[in-house]
Amino acid sequence: MSKLPLVSIITVVYNGAKTLEQTILSVLNQTYKNIEYIIIDGESTDGTLDIIEMYRDKISTCISEPDEGLYDAMNKGVSIANGELIGIINSDDWFEKNAVELVVSSYVNNLNKKVFHADRYDVYPDDTKIKYPFNPSKAKFLYYAMTYNHASMFFHRDIYKNYKYNPEFKVFSDYEMVLKIFLNNPEYFEYINQTYVNYRIDGISANQSLKLNLNEGSKARLNAGLNYFSVIIYVFLTVSKFITSKLKLRF
Repeated sequence: MSKLPLVSIITVVYNGAKTLEQTILSVLNQTYKNIEYIIIDGESTDGTLDIIEMYRDKISTCISEPDEGLYDAMNKGVSIANGELIGIINSDDWFEKNAVELVVSSYVNNLNKKVFHADRYDVYPDDTKIKYPFNPSKAKFLYYAMTYNHASMFFHRDIYKNYKYNPEFKVFSDYEMVLKIFLNNPEYFEYINQTYVNYRIDGISANQSLKLNLNEGSKARLNAGLNYFSVIIYVFLTVSKFITSKLKLRF
């Protein structure tokens, strides 16, 4: 490959003024420079647009208009992205400065791969940071739990020709899409043994209810083509985990 690839990074935000600047700076300060940065705002009212305006000359494209939720906004960003690789970093999260460089390095040495992923740091409200590693031996358990770190994922643009985020979901669309890709083409996945993304635990996915988990988790599995037995196991594991966590809090 004679020319380093263009990488598109998309940030989706709605009323994210509290954390957005950290996200923006983590993209602008990447050691890899051939980046197209796209921000999709859901017509925020909390000062988000003022923060975006501070860096507007360094942002490739910014769209601020009503949308139908997180995944509709993601699809909107993907539809206008020009990069060979596409990554999404939400306004709660941020990259380490060498994130894109690590992904591109892996990509140029593995041109047959189309989904690049790594470990992540979980960052709690008290700023405690804990590494959440990907375990290759548990990848096959994706049927029952999200064993990949979606926040770390970069997709080859060809992936989005066949897969989109499902806007019917509030939190499970990324899981549904990754599961579909895994079921159809597990050979596309390439693990980068690094930690280059910080995932804020007080985000929307961290606060989902048991009911939402069960409803969307079951639907995502069926949509991806899994059978009802897999859904039953998922429900059992999810309820068991919920009960165990409640008992720990109580005692």
